[in-house]
Amino acid sequence: MRTYLDCIPCFFRQGLEAVRMATRDEKKHRKVLLEIAKVLPEFPLSSTPPEMGRIIHRIIRQFTNSSDPYREIKNKHNEVALKLYPELKEKVKKAKDPLLMAIKVAIAGNVIDLGANSKVNIKEEVERTLRQDFAIFDYEKFKRALKNSDKILYIADNAGEVVFDRILIENLKKKTIYVVRDKPIINDATIDDALFCKIDKVAEIISSGCDAPGTIVNDCSEEFIKHYSTAKLIISKGQGNYESLSEDKKPIFFLLKAKCSVIARDLKCSPGDIVLKSQI
Repeated sequence: MRTYLDCIPCFFRQGLEAVRMATRDEKKHRKVLLEIAKVLPEFPLSSTPPEMGRIIHRIIRQFTNSSDPYREIKNKHNEVALKLYPELKEKVKKAKDPLLMAIKVAIAGNVIDLGANSKVNIKEEVERTLRQDFAIFDYEKFKRALKNSDKILYIADNAGEVVFDRILIENLKKKTIYVVRDKPIINDATIDDALFCKIDKVAEIISSGCDAPGTIVNDCSEEFIKHYSTAKLIISKGQGNYESLSEDKKPIFFLLKAKCSVIARDLKCSPGDIVLKSQI
């Protein structure tokens, strides 16, 4: 997905929120915003938003001593999500269609997105999402792809959300490669988050090799590209992965909640809608 003009104010908001987490020094806040303003005229709108997100967070690291300004809030989200795990697991177990409910639970976890929303009440938002109907619902295609796949490549999104992914992986009942970000960026999940949420009990964890808040394939590791190029079923979680992978003609299923008008417009749905979308 290309970058829209509507994304530009969001770049500044995201940069300011992140630098404020890293330092209280207003002079540094201003320097970060001015540096973003300097870079933007050279940033092509044909590029994806995660490519600009990577630039923003490199700027923040340049002006602060923090490599992971979201660490504290990511830890909190991981802990909150783990407390919800037994309740959500039971909800899936009792569902008429456990796989479908597990997919919905995984999408519900996508409300934990500090790139789109700086504040979120996880429990309330999850309950609200589980009551929603799908705006895009390629479930039959998903079941066929699952049946015909012996291995799944699962591209993660945010910390905390990892717990919800774990519930879906437990219901897929296939070998799963779980892909996280190479380095901390926004509240995206890293290997530390995946291990804390015990994904290693149900999947093999690898890093994408990419430090953007999305999956920019040309910048990913050889290990990731090997799995990506041969996978028969790829699950892509969240907006950042959708933004960076939406034009790839691969057997991808996008699982997300459309949390901004730009993503909703690109998906041809409404803000707040939940989506299970097949790429092919």
